[in-house]
Amino acid sequence: MKKFGDMTQREFTAALASSNPTPGGGSAAAIALSQSAALTVMVADLTIGRDKWANGWGSAENAKKVAFPLTNQGLILADKDSDAFLQVMSSFKLPRDTDGEKEIRKEAIDNATLEASNVPLETAKLALDLLHTHEELATYGNANAVTDVAVASLLASAACKGALFNVEINANSLPIDISSNLLAIVGDIRNAASETSKSIMKAVFNRLEQ
Repeated sequence: MKKFGDMTQREFTAALASSNPTPGGGSAAAIALSQSAALTVMVADLTIGRDKWANGWGSAENAKKVAFPLTNQGLILADKDSDAFLQVMSSFKLPRDTDGEKEIRKEAIDNATLEASNVPLETAKLALDLLHTHEELATYGNANAVTDVAVASLLASAACKGALFNVEINANSLPIDISSNLLAIVGDIRNAASETSKSIMKAVFNRLEQ
């Protein structure tokens, strides 16, 4: 199967719409992260070097520094998310006829499930990092592209919150000593993303009214 970054948009959409177990929501969240990052880079480039928006050059440069690597990293995470889920499915198919096989199978399931939690957790963390650049970009960047910042923000928010659901459902299958820590992190990121998103939207609407 092609890597998602090598697919056309039509091919990825068809793959997502299929009844195959992958790609799923975690991969879609990672793709949303990549798209958000790309829009952020666009707005930054429409700001940097333009005298009219000189007050926003610093904000734009910071946003681009965060966003540019994520245009590709999101695509990589989309593949990693699907690979992690397939590994979980494979681990459930391991033999369990003897006590030894059952122990090996359980360990394999736990390890695969932890990886299937960690991959979307990385997506969520990176999406939150990106969100943190959007308020200043909306406030000081090229005003003609402020709605593009809004869309980038909405995509990053979807990437973050969507990925967190994947972390949560997988964490709930893990031993309590592991899951409790993961779920606490999920709560912290979710709250931070919600508050940051509100601030960004306020900045966008303020800029539109100027």
